[in-house]
Amino acid sequence: MRAQPKASHFIDGEYVEDTAGTPFDSVYPATGEVIARLHAATPAIIERAIASAKRAQVEWAAMSPTARGRILKRAAQIMRERNRELSELETLDTGKPIQETIVADPTSGADAFEYFGGVAASALNGEHIPLGGDWAYTKRIPLGVCVGIGAWNYPQQIACWKGAPALICGNAMVFKPSENTPLGALKIAEILIEAGLPKGLYNVIQGDRSTGPQLVNHPDVNKVSLTGSVPTGRKVAEAAAGHLKHVTMELGGKSPMIVFDDADVESAISGAMLGNFYSTGQVCSNGTRVFVQKGIKDKFLTRLKARTEAILIGDPEDEATQMGPVINRAQQEKILAYIEKGKAEGATLVTGGSIPNSVSAEGCYVQPTVFADVTDDMTIAREEIFGPVMCVLDFANEAEVVERANASEFGLAGGVFTADLARAHRMADQIEAGTFWINTYNLCPVEIPFGGVKQSGFGRENSLAAIEHYSELKTVYVAMGKCEAPY
Repeated sequence: MRAQPKASHFIDGEYVEDTAGTPFDSVYPATGEVIARLHAATPAIIERAIASAKRAQVEWAAMSPTARGRILKRAAQIMRERNRELSELETLDTGKPIQETIVADPTSGADAFEYFGGVAASALNGEHIPLGGDWAYTKRIPLGVCVGIGAWNYPQQIACWKGAPALICGNAMVFKPSENTPLGALKIAEILIEAGLPKGLYNVIQGDRSTGPQLVNHPDVNKVSLTGSVPTGRKVAEAAAGHLKHVTMELGGKSPMIVFDDADVESAISGAMLGNFYSTGQVCSNGTRVFVQKGIKDKFLTRLKARTEAILIGDPEDEATQMGPVINRAQQEKILAYIEKGKAEGATLVTGGSIPNSVSAEGCYVQPTVFADVTDDMTIAREEIFGPVMCVLDFANEAEVVERANASEFGLAGGVFTADLARAHRMADQIEAGTFWINTYNLCPVEIPFGGVKQSGFGRENSLAAIEHYSELKTVYVAMGKCEAPY
């Protein structure tokens, strides 16, 4: 067990174990190797984590934002110094290639700590409101104890994306990573303590589907932020609403990427590949419905096929590898079932569609797959697959593609490739999505807000917008004269 942590949980600044919790294995998806064995949180562990967070939050909230920011910036520096170590752990945790994790995973988490640490001195300011002789002011106050529930595709990034704004606003965070990727968040918690974060402010507990409801329904929890599927989001939002808790939901998508016939074809193909095959297709914002205008369809598919078949699939720990496995056997089987459904419903399989021959049978690999001649009513065009399966649909004109792109319950993201910038901005206005890219895809720097509309969720992560979701506004009215009553 080459990635075994000191214990399953990190509470009040130290590792904590409770072997009464249900044991579960952390499995390296590339080989099926058990790399760690942990225990799910018992009710006692959950109570201990929340009590610790509640106690620590009071003193933390009394600190100046600048002092809080200084700690987060130190944490960012430590993460960058240990990028290789953290990236190797992320590769074991997720199966993503090391060439990817070393540039995209811990680094984006460090970016979050650095950004929110840097804006702390000004982002939490209120305003002065003159009212004649009287006046008022507003101030941003923390919510209290926040719960973060993470997904398995970007475990370290998500741990930081939720933790950074929560902490800078003066809250405490109890974070539950996915049981599929339990290891990275523990290291983030360690680093925060090393950077000077007071104990109890960032606790990590492990768990499964039964753990989330215990956290969400706990009376001392004030906010829940979930990254996950739409069905899970509905359950968590419903439970939180019953207690009137603050909620951020970053859920799934079936995002459209639109390629007009005046686009740079190679650039558009790059965008489509990044939006479908990066992280082995396990990205919520992926542009999995690629609408290609009919005039360039054949050229697009020919080059897409050649470039897709050149992707190097293999050992994620080899820096030459460009694509690794999906997260586990169940996900592999789910993706392969969708591929069979696509074939059965009449889509044209351009390339891929099975398990690669060049990898270990113990690994959870799926070939990067492209379907053409996909229609809007096909299952693979409507449901989120969360794997390396691209659906190419053709269209005739702008009005048609806008209507079809929006005909989805999801609204997380979208994108367009075109040389006509006026048309690009028309697309940005008309496509129903929380994030929209022009002539690129899936870039999510911490400076910009990220989140969805429709069934893809609500609330925003990253940027100054996240401050609004981890704090609330208090208004103070100041009377400068006597208080008079008419009776």
